[in-house]
Amino acid sequence: MTGNPSALPGFVTRARPMRTAAVTVLTAVLLCACGGGGGSSSRPSAPPAATADPPPPPPASNTGPQSCENGVAGDFPCAGISLQSRVPLEDMGDGAGNDLWGWPDPATGREYALMGMTDGTAFVDVSAPQSPVFLGRLPTHTAASPWRDIKVYRNHAYIVADGAGAHGMQVFDLTRLRGVSGAQAWEADVVYGDFTHAHNLAVNEETGFAYAVSTDTCGQGLHMIDLGTPNNPLFAGCHEAARTHDAQCVVYRGPDAEHLEREIWFSSNEDHVEVVDVTDKSAPLPLASATYPQLAYVHQGWLTEDHRFFLLGDEMDEQNYAVPTRTHVFDMADLDAPAYLYAHELPTDATDHNLYVLGSRVFEANYRSGVRVLEFGDLPAREIREIAFFDTYPEGDGPGFEGAWSVYPYLPSGTILVSDIQGGLFVLSMP
Repeated sequence: MTGNPSALPGFVTRARPMRTAAVTVLTAVLLCACGGGGGSSSRPSAPPAATADPPPPPPASNTGPQSCENGVAGDFPCAGISLQSRVPLEDMGDGAGNDLWGWPDPATGREYALMGMTDGTAFVDVSAPQSPVFLGRLPTHTAASPWRDIKVYRNHAYIVADGAGAHGMQVFDLTRLRGVSGAQAWEADVVYGDFTHAHNLAVNEETGFAYAVSTDTCGQGLHMIDLGTPNNPLFAGCHEAARTHDAQCVVYRGPDAEHLEREIWFSSNEDHVEVVDVTDKSAPLPLASATYPQLAYVHQGWLTEDHRFFLLGDEMDEQNYAVPTRTHVFDMADLDAPAYLYAHELPTDATDHNLYVLGSRVFEANYRSGVRVLEFGDLPAREIREIAFFDTYPEGDGPGFEGAWSVYPYLPSGTILVSDIQGGLFVLSMP
């Protein structure tokens, strides 16, 4: 397929009228978080689907608040993290949970959770963490899907879906949530249609570019989008070197002087990590690729704030190699030659999923073992340890694709948000 999506029938369009009936939710197989797969025989196969009949929501009835005392917060195992509230799936319209992002309103100071679900995106006001308010749901643009991904730029949410037909990218002006006190029926402002599906979406808020990955364009690599006018996204370029699963893009300010102030992309490409200079959208420049021992499925990673180290989760190594939950550490001091350092092992063998770095802490959503918080110092000296956790899925901590999908630790209040596939939205706090 050509890398220029202008050859496709897609385009930016006003959103179609919202359906009045409830959107049909998936009743078939709830797949694991890693979608797609396939490709050539040199590429690892995608992780298998979860069981055809997902387990019921956790039996825990607690919706908070519950302090973490003696190793539990109500029915949930914990250490150093308390439950402020939980919004069950049925309170947001049923379906199953998936991705998560947050939005602090710069004008009002209010804070919101944007939670992906099989049939759309739920908006929840978490300004009062113990009393969250469900504000309604933006339905999927096409069909229900277990894969939805959400990012925010300049008070707009950008939402993609995989396995949902010609969904494109929904654009929603979050300022429309101001002053709303109850559930509303929402529709997108516009829908970007230069690709049909996307598995993930990254946004560089400093430059105003979005990067959709695993689309039907750009060789399933980077589909670059200019968000200079937030409600009028425009195609900006392609990088077609490899199928990309997830990524982070930054204006680089790390120790490698050769690449200072360049826009650098760090991607998880299923069978390798890739570093790309995307400053010139018409001519992306690959810098390096890297692998590591016992590689199974290179899923997602995040840079430390000094841009020196890249922390990575492999979604299938626990299952394929019977190892504990692992966080892989790369030294990015030389972007042209990344150095793999080691894998830090956690005390569970749960499958890991999404991780994010805030200061010297790593917040990990590790499926059946919930959210785990690590703290690091001198990473080359292996100064990294778990300091807190909250298990949103009390049934077990082994490998599998139930439980915590993602975590968002960046709200100014310090409130921690976790999306759980079966348990809904968790609103947490830690000292």
